[in-house]
Amino acid sequence: MGVLTFKGGVHPFEGKELSKDKPVQEYLPHGEMVYLLSQHIGAPASPIVKKGDRVLAGQKIAEAGGFVSAPIHSSVSGTVKKIEPRVTAQGGKCDAIIVENDGQYEEVSYEPVTDLNALTKKEILERIKEGGVVGMGGAGFPTHVKLSPKEPEKIEYVLVNGAECEPYLTSDYRRMLDDGEKVVKGLEIMLKLFDHARGCICIEDNKPECIARMKELTQKMSRIEVKELKTKYPQGGERTLIYAVTGREINSSMLPADVGCVVDNVDTVTAIYEAVMLGRPVMDRIVTVTGDGIENPGNFLVRTGTNVRELIEAAGGLKGDTQKVISGGPMMGFALYQLDVPCAKTSSSVLCLQEDPVAKTEETACINCGRCVSVCPGHVLPSRLATFAMHGDMDSFQKFDGMECCECGCCSYICPAKRPLTQSIKSMRKMVLAMRKKK
Repeated sequence: MGVLTFKGGVHPFEGKELSKDKPVQEYLPHGEMVYLLSQHIGAPASPIVKKGDRVLAGQKIAEAGGFVSAPIHSSVSGTVKKIEPRVTAQGGKCDAIIVENDGQYEEVSYEPVTDLNALTKKEILERIKEGGVVGMGGAGFPTHVKLSPKEPEKIEYVLVNGAECEPYLTSDYRRMLDDGEKVVKGLEIMLKLFDHARGCICIEDNKPECIARMKELTQKMSRIEVKELKTKYPQGGERTLIYAVTGREINSSMLPADVGCVVDNVDTVTAIYEAVMLGRPVMDRIVTVTGDGIENPGNFLVRTGTNVRELIEAAGGLKGDTQKVISGGPMMGFALYQLDVPCAKTSSSVLCLQEDPVAKTEETACINCGRCVSVCPGHVLPSRLATFAMHGDMDSFQKFDGMECCECGCCSYICPAKRPLTQSIKSMRKMVLAMRKKK
């Protein structure tokens, strides 16, 4: 069988050569740490510490605010300074616990497990929940919720998303090469929850070293296999990944579990292993600091709450003429208007670009070329949806399946008229969701 793929997509400049061969460096922060109380989809976490309290690394400082929520843990030892709103990478504000790092990095005692078979499914899920594990590929969905479908016996595939299709990002690449054993063991834990499922580690074919490494680690495992994917953006999207591997399709009103699938990112699966077997909560993650606007691109093991400005300095600082800094990748990331924002559980990359090509482009009229339609993985009509959005025509937007857009950015990337198609559609989708919530 050849490499697996989906219909549509684009082939943007990869840029991965800047950091893919740079081993992960642990970075120990200094100064104040900012722990956002909403680093996940769902209800914000609720603080369980107060000003003046001393905390240790690994200590829970905020508990889950509901079922669809996740606790927050301190990643350093120090003193709680205050609890107040702070700016997020997305540009909004969120309540946060501010801890003054004492530089000692004293940790709590963890409760490791030596035998996975000694744990019940309920105990596994509880350790994942208490570890604060969320989707670390960017979505931030609480993992214990995702791994608790209504009918677990109907789950047939557990897909580990190692595609890393966003340009420039190499954190998952380094995770698979350097911590491949943890990825496999994390997948084994997930399979323990689903008796009838097969595990698939899904990797794009531009990462042959990772494919070889994971095949080596899983060659004697009957329930786990490595799936080779065609290099194409957005191959790592949840819907496109499921279709490429299983041939099954989902829409915006469905969950992967509706077609017998569970999908989690490589870093999430690693965090599952650490939470269940080591008793260690999510306190850090690999962040790629890259782009032609950074002096020394690389991959860093970064503690949550670390200031992005501080992390950039650790990578040699910005080059003098850098025009744009993005949290995440260039296709779906967020442009930062200030650098003093904290790294969160979902922070995968800091991308620094010398030029801002978007700012230099001038939008012109649609020429009806149809390129946006040909690349759309959701098989909608981006040009028409964007027009509806610009005119505030919510009814037509929904009639033409505007809610099926996955906001991947393929249409904006390919548009010769340089129309901000994705941005217009994204704004209208937010309005529709807000209207539905209000009703």
